Amino acid sequence: MRNQIDLLATVTVLGVLEQAYFALQVIYARRKYKISPPETTGHPEFERIFRAQANCSEYFPIFISLLWVAGIFFHQGVATVCGLLYLYTRFKYFQGYAVAAQGRLGPLYASARLLWLLLGLAVAGLLAHFLLPHSSAWMAALAQPLQLLGAW
Repeated sequence: MRNQIDLLATVTVLGVLEQAYFALQVIYARRKYKISPPETTGHPEFERIFRAQANCSEYFPIFISLLWVAGIFFHQGVATVCGLLYLYTRFKYFQGYAVAAQGRLGPLYASARLLWLLLGLAVAGLLAHFLLPHSSAWMAALAQPLQLLGAW
């Protein structure tokens, strides 16, 4: 069973590490600009870093849920690639937002598209699971190219 979810687990741990990195950046910015908790306003750079971290944290549960459902019910390899791209776009989002509010927009749109893609994969996988017989020739034909993706 582990080999059926190992890639999803790896992306999950990478996502948690990314969230920890974002939280550390807020701590460093608090120290740099002398902004003690629970304050959330102050220097504009601190506010942008704080908002970037908060925004990434808000979307993280949605991402993890869709990653796992798409990976289990559609295909682990495809969901993993989407997940890695999502983590990369959120990193670029954080970096861009820390510099200027406009810097977040491109990566924000890219990460949103990836979430929609994961949602589509999750829904397709669930529909196939509930509506198609598992022994059908159609499902086997669909699964064959996807298994090749999972082999790498």
